[in-house]
Amino acid sequence: MNEAFLKAVPVLEKIEAAGYEAYFVGGSVRDYILGKKIADVDIAASATPEEVKTIFSKTLDVGIEHGTVVVLYNGVPYEITTFRTEAEYLDFRRPSEVQFIRSLEEDLKRRDFTMNAIAMDKEGQLIDPFNGRGAIEEKIICTVGHPAERFTEDALRMMRAVRFFSQLAFEIEKTTYDALAFLAHLLENIAVERKLAEFEKLLAGICRMKALKIIGKTGLFNHLPQMSGFQKELMSAAEYNAAGLTVEEMWAFLACIFKLDESQAGAFFKSWKLPVKKTKKILSIIKWIRYRDKSKWDAYSLYQAGSSSLNAERVRNVIVNEDLSKGTDILMSQYKSLPIKERSELQLTGDNLMDWFGKPPGPWIKAEIEKTEKAVLQGELNNSIESIREWLIKCNQK
Repeated sequence: MNEAFLKAVPVLEKIEAAGYEAYFVGGSVRDYILGKKIADVDIAASATPEEVKTIFSKTLDVGIEHGTVVVLYNGVPYEITTFRTEAEYLDFRRPSEVQFIRSLEEDLKRRDFTMNAIAMDKEGQLIDPFNGRGAIEEKIICTVGHPAERFTEDALRMMRAVRFFSQLAFEIEKTTYDALAFLAHLLENIAVERKLAEFEKLLAGICRMKALKIIGKTGLFNHLPQMSGFQKELMSAAEYNAAGLTVEEMWAFLACIFKLDESQAGAFFKSWKLPVKKTKKILSIIKWIRYRDKSKWDAYSLYQAGSSSLNAERVRNVIVNEDLSKGTDILMSQYKSLPIKERSELQLTGDNLMDWFGKPPGPWIKAEIEKTEKAVLQGELNNSIESIREWLIKCNQK
């Protein structure tokens, strides 16, 4: 058994000693079967939240209305969720009511996919009423029960299906796949923030380009922020080899194949509610991809682009069907050899300029600083305050 599970076994034993059932469940069990690294484990128990709180001295109420309590045991937090069943879903997102139950199988029955509906006891024995292990071994994503029921309960599960396809390189079972297309419109009921979380996991997956094609083919794209109208581009994504791109680079890639200008790209990322800092970085990558379409890197453009130069080169290599790392080692070497990499390293300030030339603040300061930057970057001038002062005085005497 994995170390993460072994450390948590005493938690299960304490719950069982109090007369209740407790099991490892969900993604940690799936990943254990897949042989993947497990960071933390989830526990399901027949004990109610209040009963769990009587068993352990240190607990936190983080989702008690949904049956979840965090237990601190030996300094490690564990989420313990009561076996539950869910009443009718009223908004394709949340159940109208959560009912605590004592049956593990009934709890597993409410889960999304069979590979996520497996429990494991403290001995490492699997409880697998829906043959989730078989689905994992066959590399198939299929719902617990009829997909229309699962997707109608929570429409985000459709995004999760494609996300798991991207992450695990599993196939989506035909009935499940067909339901994606039939019920895609239900995604309209899901908050952008929840769509974003799943989409970014999709963009980080090993089969992301094929996953984007599925987004296009099933019509899910029509119900994602500002993606309607880009079916052809999404369908063609599988033709590109983007292995190795970061999530930020993938966003830039999408903006480029969608042929969005700077304003359109900004609106696109805003519609997805991307953080401002991330949006700024992605827009910088796009800007320098466009620069590279017309020009080669020189010292000044590398200085201006900073780390975005490498991001831009990688994305552009994918778009023009070059090897991802082509030229990036040379580019990195050129960047590292720059005499300055940001303005704060330049041995010149606005105060210096006003002092030397006896002039008040104004646009001339920016112009003089940029002129000096270029001279330093092109190797025409040493980055020392004495050299810069002498050079600028000579320049302004001409």
